[in-house]
Amino acid sequence: MITSAQQGEIEAGAATGFRKPLILVADDQPHILDALELLIEPEGFRMEKARSPFMVLEALKSGTYDALLIDLNYTRDTTSGQEGLDLLTQIKAHDSQMPVIVMTAWANVEVAVEAMRRGAQDFIQKPWDNARLLSILRTQIDLHHAVRRAQRLEAENRLLRAQNLPELIATAPAMQPVLATIARIGPSDANVLITGEHGTGKEVVAQMLHALSARKSRSIVAVNTGALPEGTFESELFGHVKGAFTDARTERIGRFELADGGTLFLDEIANVPPRQQAKLLRVLETGEMERVGSSKTRRVDVRVLSATNADLRAEVEGGRFRADLLFRLNTVEIHLPPLRERREDIPPLAAHFLARYVQRYRKQVEGIDAGAIQAMLQHGWPGNVRELDHTIERAVLMSCGNQIETVDLGLASARTSGQAIGQGLEEMSLESVESILIRKALSRSNGNVSQAAEALGLSRGALYRRMEKYGI
Repeated sequence: MITSAQQGEIEAGAATGFRKPLILVADDQPHILDALELLIEPEGFRMEKARSPFMVLEALKSGTYDALLIDLNYTRDTTSGQEGLDLLTQIKAHDSQMPVIVMTAWANVEVAVEAMRRGAQDFIQKPWDNARLLSILRTQIDLHHAVRRAQRLEAENRLLRAQNLPELIATAPAMQPVLATIARIGPSDANVLITGEHGTGKEVVAQMLHALSARKSRSIVAVNTGALPEGTFESELFGHVKGAFTDARTERIGRFELADGGTLFLDEIANVPPRQQAKLLRVLETGEMERVGSSKTRRVDVRVLSATNADLRAEVEGGRFRADLLFRLNTVEIHLPPLRERREDIPPLAAHFLARYVQRYRKQVEGIDAGAIQAMLQHGWPGNVRELDHTIERAVLMSCGNQIETVDLGLASARTSGQAIGQGLEEMSLESVESILIRKALSRSNGNVSQAAEALGLSRGALYRRMEKYGI
């Protein structure tokens, strides 16, 4: 059974994989290392030994520690402490937040001040006082874990949406197999691929799967992989260490580490660049990853839910998506039908969005009249549920009475968009033309955002921003 303190250590350490704090102790005298091991390990710590600065630096390349206890004097220089001070500088360059306690038999105020100036958390004189040494170790490790927890929470608060359980409105016959599959696989740890056109509610399904799982007490971290520039893809997903590249002024926790113990939702998975697909596959296969600029391997326990509007099997056949990655992602596949195939859900969805926006904008709107309902039932909804959401928001803002009327919906141009180009561009706004062209480009590319962006002469990110603007 894991205690709350141990659970806190696991969460704070993210990748340590140890339930007891692990301390790296460095000294060139074996009897000192043995004595410290006899003192430290019975007190609930684990300990690794290093007999030289070189061994310390090698250990840091492959291991993760909760604290370091290092001697300042080694065989090359047994009195000045300079060798240990240089090692301290290198440790802090590797990980500025690592707690380091220094010790030496040649204690003096000048060396202690210099060690503190270079980042040491405390100073121990040999022969040490057992109680004081243990107290310092506990204090510094607890403080280190508290800082890590605070950083993790801050990152989660920046990135994660509100954790209210989403409401999936699905009464249409076409949605019943979807609901049955969600209920069946939600409690499992299976990776799930959610497919469907833009705006069909793939993220809502991902949130429901997470809420039904044993991971629900932890976060679901969502990332739009299609909107990530290739140059920052690895940093966003795996994190980076300080100095990994020009703008890496501090270390960063990646999305996989943020989701450790929880769920990671990878939206627009078909748009992951081929070069990055292999790195993503490795994490899915082994649970292992490295931050950019680090050789230290970290383990993560993440359930991966992914979503796309593209036909991934066609992408595999075209050589644009790895077949082995697809197999890892779609242990189970859930396909969401477009709104035009589940028209029975339009009235309850509209009522749901109406209640949301009436409260948000404090409007005295009580319902939707029959004519407006009929117009919505006849509309094609190329943007699916997302378009309906935006349409109701607009209608609430435009309404002048206590009922949403057909004119408030603004659907006339959408119904005739297929003929609008031929009727005369001078009668249309620039935004209307842009919206129509984007929809046509997406239709020609079978929903592939990258291909549509290329055809329109836009970057993928710019196209995503316009799609969001027009509710596509």
